[in-house]
Amino acid sequence: MTLHDDSRDTRAGFADIWPIAVAAVPIGLVFGALASAKGLSPLEATLMSLLVFAGGAQFAALEIWTTPAPILLLAFSTLLINARHILMGASLAPKMKTMPLPQRLFGLYFLTDEAWALAERRALTKPISFSYWMAVAILLPGAWVGATAIGAGLGALLGDPKRFGADFAFTALFIALIAAFWKGRSTAIVIVAAGAASAIVYRTIGTPWHVVAGALAGIAAAALAQPSANSAEKNTSHDD
Repeated sequence: MTLHDDSRDTRAGFADIWPIAVAAVPIGLVFGALASAKGLSPLEATLMSLLVFAGGAQFAALEIWTTPAPILLLAFSTLLINARHILMGASLAPKMKTMPLPQRLFGLYFLTDEAWALAERRALTKPISFSYWMAVAILLPGAWVGATAIGAGLGALLGDPKRFGADFAFTALFIALIAAFWKGRSTAIVIVAAGAASAIVYRTIGTPWHVVAGALAGIAAAALAQPSANSAEKNTSHDD
């Protein structure tokens, strides 16, 4: 790859990620405010975002946060929720074969749901280069950590984020990401199955099991929907 290609891929990566980085700011503010309400200092909340850098796991951790903190439960919850990165890494691995192994390992250290979604979308038409991946991966952490620090510092002034509907920002961001993968009926089946399973388990059992339930239900629905999709494609081709 030439220097020109690297520069072009870097610009493309930044162009793809900056709207998501902007959307992550209110979510980071919400997290910072909630962390402050739980008794964390601005420094502690900022360090959590810097060292853990996993929005879903961080929000789940706040839900079960007490004083003294249940360290083992927090660690288990974080591990369970972030286990989805195994699936995302496995999905991206064959699409990153053009990168040397050291670049892949370094780049995937910054794996997030948003970076994964953008990379998967790009892989539909173009290869995922190291330049593109790093541009997509490195902008979001700065926005997230910075917003957390501000939200924690202004926590008392912001009050309950739910008053402004800011707690829905996280959900809205992922709805936008999912929309980019819409493939009709099969996508709807997966979304409904995952969403229903996650909601039911969240209401009946609680965090973090709803994440696992949603993931397993989505995988099962995708596996069941795939043969139907293939059959429909074959019938269409025969009709033609």
